Amino acid sequence: MMIRRFSKDTRATTAAEFAMILPLALLMMFGVIDVGVYAWTLNEYEKATQMGARYAVVTNVLSPALSTQTYIGFTCDNGQVLAASDRICGEALGAVICTGAVCTCDSSAGTCPSGSLSPADSADYDALVARMRQFQPRIPDGSVSVEYRGSGIGFAGDPNKPEIAPIVTVRVNNVNYSSIVLSPLGGQVPLPDFSYSLTLEDGQGSVSS
Repeated sequence: MMIRRFSKDTRATTAAEFAMILPLALLMMFGVIDVGVYAWTLNEYEKATQMGARYAVVTNVLSPALSTQTYIGFTCDNGQVLAASDRICGEALGAVICTGAVCTCDSSAGTCPSGSLSPADSADYDALVARMRQFQPRIPDGSVSVEYRGSGIGFAGDPNKPEIAPIVTVRVNNVNYSSIVLSPLGGQVPLPDFSYSLTLEDGQGSVSS
């Protein structure tokens, strides 16, 4: 009789069902929050990259070679030899990439500057990263790079250096998102690479709006 009454006792059914459902409900709730924070993080990185590009095109170029290079006498692919005030052809500059104090040049995209590519101006680089961190404070050290690539804009012999106005691309690479759901396991989700490009404006100064 006692066993029969016990088997029919349903007084704790609700509590037992709640205990069974609670972990799944919490997982779903934190999963929804995780997706929202992930999307917000993507937006922050995108905005930081955009503002970094805006900062880079109106402040000092990082590579000293770009500041001093003259393009008078450069021979374009069409055979034109640039004279003073001629428009600088796109192939006059390859891709100068600066990461921190080091700048390198990829000559497969055009000609590399003849001057010293490095050291980059570390103070200007740090100021660029600091500007980006106003929009995404968790940007890791060493994840930001700045690329200068020939655009076909600029005039040879322009006394206002740099003569060339390259396309400036700011990139943020190799960053991760710390997942809330996976945090007990130390899990991180790789974020996509971020980049944004603008054409260099004056390339001088240390202040950006």
